[in-house]
Amino acid sequence: MTGITIIRTGCTAPWKEALRKVAVFSLVAMLFVIISAATANAASRIKDIVEIEGIRDNMLVGYGLVVGLNGTGDSLADGHFTKQSLQAMLNRLGVKPTNAGLASDNVAAVMVTASLPPFSRQGSRIDVTVSALGDSESLLGGTLLVTPLLGADGEVYAVSQGQLAVGGFQAGGNAETVTKGVPTSGRIANGAIIEREVGYEFGNKATIKLNLRNSDLTTARRISQAINAFLGTPAAAASDPTTVQIKVPDSYRNQVVNLLTDIEQLRIEPDQLARVIIDEQSGIIVMGENVRISTVAIAQGSLTIRITEAAQVSQPGPFAEVGTTTTVDRTNAEVEQDKDKRLTVFESGVTLQEMVNGLNALGIGPRDMITILQAVKTAGALQAEIEVM
Repeated sequence: MTGITIIRTGCTAPWKEALRKVAVFSLVAMLFVIISAATANAASRIKDIVEIEGIRDNMLVGYGLVVGLNGTGDSLADGHFTKQSLQAMLNRLGVKPTNAGLASDNVAAVMVTASLPPFSRQGSRIDVTVSALGDSESLLGGTLLVTPLLGADGEVYAVSQGQLAVGGFQAGGNAETVTKGVPTSGRIANGAIIEREVGYEFGNKATIKLNLRNSDLTTARRISQAINAFLGTPAAAASDPTTVQIKVPDSYRNQVVNLLTDIEQLRIEPDQLARVIIDEQSGIIVMGENVRISTVAIAQGSLTIRITEAAQVSQPGPFAEVGTTTTVDRTNAEVEQDKDKRLTVFESGVTLQEMVNGLNALGIGPRDMITILQAVKTAGALQAEIEVM
């Protein structure tokens, strides 16, 4: 039987060094994967921040009649456009009604709108929205008659007809009326058939333009750099803050769809302006991440003057020989000052979170905060653009 002898020597140090290097390499690789994943999660796909020129919807509109209403249609007064439309439609169907025979409250004139998706083919269906045009009270239970839908060029691109789906209703009596939602508007799912296609040659284009949803020079440059790095050739260039032009490489000739499918999955980090959006009507304030302010001192206080009028009755004493009972005005004036409000200093380069926390510490509401931000901007301390909606 052969024995195995293990001899311990001082040669274990190289093994320890090798194991240490492997451990360090594994740790670095793990950190690289974590950082790459975090960067990928923070970035956005090109698909989500741009639109491809030529791939767009087209607006359609039409005028039609909804019938079958339960007494909630338009009032067909003399000269009413609903009455004229109903009479014209019946004449086309071979019916010659009299004026007395058109006294119906089950018909309503409506406007039909739809959006024609890009590359829609003849015979496919799209949804339509139906809205009352006259004084109809509700379109619930109505049916839209055949209505041509026109484009901006006046051509008919779709024809709509079908049962309306109305989300609201109205009910009531002489003393009270209950209304839920908007009963004078409804939708017809797949309610229009496309009759004409919008011709557009897309697969054989030699140049493609990407339009940024939010114009920015830095973002446009990052998109072009990411595309060029992926293609390995300077095919993309930012011509302005909104447009990135791409020359289709020879490897993607006549394969524009494949090119865009590969490009739109690339991820970049969009840049944004330092901007403060203010809606004075609702008191809403939205601040961007890059908003910074220089060193500035802010104090907010208010002076409240409260005047109370209380009328009192003045009358003579008992058994008085002279005097009359009369009403005497009594005025009480109070003045309040916010003595607890103090001056707050914001150091240069504070972040958005620090500024919000500081203003909240002063007990400032949204309305006062709007005035403060505008004053800080006027003082030149707010390094951001203020946009008032």
